[in-house]
Amino acid sequence: RAAREFKDGMYVNLGIGMPVLASNYIDPSITVHLQSENGILGMGPFPRPEEVDADLVNAGKESVTVLPGGSCFSSDVSFGMIRGNRLDMTILGGMQVSQFGDLSNWVVPGKIIKGMGGAMDLVAATNSRVVVTMTHNDKNGGPKILKENTLPLTGVKCVDRIITDKCVFDVIPGKGLLLRELSHGKTVEEIRASTGCEFDIASDVAETY
Repeated sequence: RAAREFKDGMYVNLGIGMPVLASNYIDPSITVHLQSENGILGMGPFPRPEEVDADLVNAGKESVTVLPGGSCFSSDVSFGMIRGNRLDMTILGGMQVSQFGDLSNWVVPGKIIKGMGGAMDLVAATNSRVVVTMTHNDKNGGPKILKENTLPLTGVKCVDRIITDKCVFDVIPGKGLLLRELSHGKTVEEIRASTGCEFDIASDVAETY
């Protein structure tokens, strides 16, 4: 479902994990320029074993390819693109999202992490659309979409759309969540039972993926 967010000519940053998988489903009739904050523009698909180059990795340390016309550059240039609002969209993973679009995705208190990564810069870029892809519920069945985040924040009121395995929400500034789409077999009642906050329902909500 996340791959439907891509439009022809977009410059997009994909977070590690679930978001980067969306690149496998880009419509071949459009051109999308994928950026990695460690300094790549024009990333291609994951390499076959014989194509692996140890010097070509994304921000998640995964081997990648670079398409013809792609380029590599320093981290300061990369973050200049991000902070300078040169990206059209970023797709990130999420641990929690609030009803008003607050995002937590960089740390669980008490857990060892390698670093906060570039998510804080990505969500602070005011002209870049922020889409979060994540499971609707945590491993214990609890909601990840809440009235208020309980984990440390990555950004405040920064998320535009939430795509989960159950549904798609839009974050409406000043109002909260609007249920736009359902995954096949899911019902509005099921979404209400598995979501930790109230939400409105679009008049044309339907099963779309």
